[in-house]
Amino acid sequence: MPSRSRLASRPRAVIMQPTTQCLPMDCTYCYLPFRKTKHLMPTAVAEAAARSVNRWAAEDPAFEVVWHGGEPLATSREHLAALMAPFRGAKHSVQTNAALLDDAWCEFLLEHEVYVGVSIDGPEDMNTHRVTLAGRPGFHVAMRGIDRLHRHGIAFSAIAVVSDPDPADAARFYEFFAELGVTTLGVNVEETEGVNYHAPQADPARSTEFWAALADAWRSNPVIQLREMTRVMNFASAVLHSHTPASAPADMPWDPLPTIAYDGGVVMLSPELAGFTDKRFGDFTTGNVLRDGLDVLVAETEKRTPWITEFWKGVDACRATCPFFAFCGGAHPANRYFEHEGRFDGTRTRYCTTAKIALLEGVARHASAHRH
Repeated sequence: MPSRSRLASRPRAVIMQPTTQCLPMDCTYCYLPFRKTKHLMPTAVAEAAARSVNRWAAEDPAFEVVWHGGEPLATSREHLAALMAPFRGAKHSVQTNAALLDDAWCEFLLEHEVYVGVSIDGPEDMNTHRVTLAGRPGFHVAMRGIDRLHRHGIAFSAIAVVSDPDPADAARFYEFFAELGVTTLGVNVEETEGVNYHAPQADPARSTEFWAALADAWRSNPVIQLREMTRVMNFASAVLHSHTPASAPADMPWDPLPTIAYDGGVVMLSPELAGFTDKRFGDFTTGNVLRDGLDVLVAETEKRTPWITEFWKGVDACRATCPFFAFCGGAHPANRYFEHEGRFDGTRTRYCTTAKIALLEGVARHASAHRH
């Protein structure tokens, strides 16, 4: 095991779950266990979290409070404003399905200087997994909300889930987001995670071709930042210049990334574990901000969180056996847990193969084809 600290001494962001409810969406690939139940975060939880966050934000102007996990806009403007009120100096962002966006919400986002991320999976025929609770397609509902953002001049990023990484669709997929005018696009291959037990098993070779085709499309029209391309280019730059970029997971301490659930429970490293329980590890939480300071929980994460010890064993096994470890940094906790029958010390996951290894190989293939 490396002698350096495994975790950074403070996070760069916290994820806050203002509600578990995903109103009005019911995406077929959603991993959240309580998405049809309206649990609301009490203001006391936000106040407790803010006591540590405000100190961190005073030292780091880029510190971010991310309202995510459930649909933040289902919380109501009044309650979300009350949850945000205790925080000082941190940047706020929401990740939304856009369905509830109206003029009043847009005015709220502008007034509170909230950065917006929209979850949408591409053109209408690629967006079929995003349906409403009534079982109807969610595409046009989301696009109405996006139109509101445009009308109010609100910039936004996007996260897309790709269930079928088909290289034939990559160019049209990219151009959809380029025409939408997003600032940044993040692409997630559908994962077997949480209550999504039946994610399709994408073919690794086809996934590699998808990433290569996506890189081609981006290179032809680089009008938006593509998160995955940035990661690969940062890694390649580090290798070529023999230095370590801040984003290289293999050489940097892991960001604790505290996720604070609606009830104050804190899950470190892996937001996707929030709301689940295990016969060996209980509810995966390190503690609760209503009982202990968030700064204390971060400082004592490894002592308080038994599953993380098992996770480090898995990371070490990846380091010892996987030629892609320098780029990937080891499979993420939730992917290991849900793909390896409740174990954190397994190594390669399907998500590693299709979203990390295939990504690196696909972009390398693109670079090789455009060397001259």
